[in-house]
Amino acid sequence: MGIKRERSCGILLHISSLPGKYGIGTLGKEAYDFVDLLSCNGVGYWQILPLVQTGYGDSPYQSVFSGSGNPYFIDLKTLADEKLLKRSELSMCRFDGKKIDYSFLYEKKYALLRRAFSRFDRKNEVFQRFIEEGKFQGYALFQTLKGKFGQTSFCDWPQKYKFAREKSLRALERDNREEVEFWLFLQFEFLKQWKALKAYANAKGVRIIGDLPLYVAYDSVDVWLHPQYFKLDSERRLKKVAGVPPDYFSETGQLWGNPVYNWSRHKKEGYSWWIERLKNAFELYDVVRIDHFRGFDRYYEIDAGEDTAKNGKWVKGPGMDLFAAIRAELGEVDLVAEDLGLMDAGVLRLIRGTGFPGMKVMQFAFDGDPKNRYLPKKIEENSICYTGTHDNDTMVGFLASMDEASRLRFKTSLRKTLKEQGLEQTGSSVKQQAKAVMELVMKCRSYLSILPVQDLLFMGAEARMNVPATKDGNWQFRLGRPVTDKQIALLRSFAEKYGRSNLRK
Repeated sequence: MGIKRERSCGILLHISSLPGKYGIGTLGKEAYDFVDLLSCNGVGYWQILPLVQTGYGDSPYQSVFSGSGNPYFIDLKTLADEKLLKRSELSMCRFDGKKIDYSFLYEKKYALLRRAFSRFDRKNEVFQRFIEEGKFQGYALFQTLKGKFGQTSFCDWPQKYKFAREKSLRALERDNREEVEFWLFLQFEFLKQWKALKAYANAKGVRIIGDLPLYVAYDSVDVWLHPQYFKLDSERRLKKVAGVPPDYFSETGQLWGNPVYNWSRHKKEGYSWWIERLKNAFELYDVVRIDHFRGFDRYYEIDAGEDTAKNGKWVKGPGMDLFAAIRAELGEVDLVAEDLGLMDAGVLRLIRGTGFPGMKVMQFAFDGDPKNRYLPKKIEENSICYTGTHDNDTMVGFLASMDEASRLRFKTSLRKTLKEQGLEQTGSSVKQQAKAVMELVMKCRSYLSILPVQDLLFMGAEARMNVPATKDGNWQFRLGRPVTDKQIALLRSFAEKYGRSNLRK
């Protein structure tokens, strides 16, 4: 029967980028205010990046546990309302910088969270039931061991911990019960706050699009406790790692370093690990976008130890077999396939076979090629259209950085497209052209159109979230103040003009 999808629109804004006084966006008042803003202006979707606890490099696509919530997102004012913190103590985490400082958060926020835990009733029945569910027990033990051995990889821990021997882990938990329960407390509080926010959003007619990375981090609970699902040697060291070959973003490709899956083992066990992962994701989100979807058809693997991604090879993935197993267990699931980058006939067949909507990025459209698959006339209804994603420069930054020849091609192609779409010709300024691209995104056939908040606010390259294949300076973007009704008026007018407003439904 399939998923019923109505024409709508949304905004891409990660939790970390919300404004606030305490160094990073949280699940507190600013998040609720943003939901109110969306709801009052007829915007039906809020898209975010992975909610996971970040590790080295601060990327939400590299986590200590793919099922975790980020403790940094726990709202301190809410903890104060619960009498776990004093109002006067919140100033310890006050931060006035324009960008996120993760070192500051690591030092200050965790100190406050530990103080909150010291006042928390660990015998609370709801908390005890949460512990008994066991979903985060491995995470809590992993974090406890990280505290003992520093930030070295689990592969460098003593053998009894490296191989997660049950007797040793039971002893670890017994001897470090308070520390283990601290990490459980963080996930307990995060989930309580997140589920309350999501329920509020849903009640206001706003659906949440979450993001599920294809791969997990090597130094993670996922690999530590389930090594059989990854290509590792007998000492649990990496044999193969993930990446992509040279492409639009990088001449040497991208060497992600994540372990690749042992798909034969997953198939043998009925893809139970993946089914459970998606089941958990749909408890958090209304719609799940799977990053790097092409890896299910064929994935690119590189020998561990290589310096670049140039010398990798393509290997066959699980294909439709995986999604048949998922549907058999979970029924119809509202998944979005991130199908950007190098696509071939195999992955296009897979996406058609699943029926999942793909992604269209209009920033890529105006290069002068009449066959460009991101041009509005090429876009089909079963898709989500964006000006750009978290991996792109902002529209203003993108246009401002063009050389003269590229800018001329862009301008010529854009004007031709506007004429084809029956829209007025735009001026030649960066802001005018960015606005025209946003209107094309909202007008196109895609059932859902999403604008990154940076584009809606006409922000420049300084507001870019991530530059692929770089390690420093990413994931730090924050709004200095809340988005206003006046600033969202452009999106609202486009939504009403092109039948995407929830206010008319």
